[in-house]
Amino acid sequence: MSVDTTENRILSVLEEDAQASYAEIAERAGVSKPTVRKYINKLENDGVIVGYSADVDPKKLSSTSIALVGIDVKSERYVEATRALKDLPEVEALYSSSGDHMIMAEVRATDGNAVGEVISERILSIDGVTAAHPSFLQERLK
Repeated sequence: MSVDTTENRILSVLEEDAQASYAEIAERAGVSKPTVRKYINKLENDGVIVGYSADVDPKKLSSTSIALVGIDVKSERYVEATRALKDLPEVEALYSSSGDHMIMAEVRATDGNAVGEVISERILSIDGVTAAHPSFLQERLK
């Protein structure tokens, strides 16, 4: 059993269930609990595992709207704009992208109007941001 294979099995279990106990991970990955603990500590220390999160069905949230927002940024302002976006409390997650937009942001607010205000008043006011294109999440399919 190689290190790579063990890491991949442990990561696979965590990706399916971030709340799995060491015992559950060990059983599903075919290793001992101390091995799971050792690998998880290493993966966290190496920055491979950067956090644990809950998957949310936006349709079931009574007071929250979620939008994925494609953000276009001037190349020379990318670093500063990214820092400013990270500081916005409504930005739940932020990703660099090789698609249609340089940055993708998960924006959460109380409703669609509030998401629109975050985009128009906060995101578009950041120096270097040239456009923001929201897509509102409606129903979690998987």
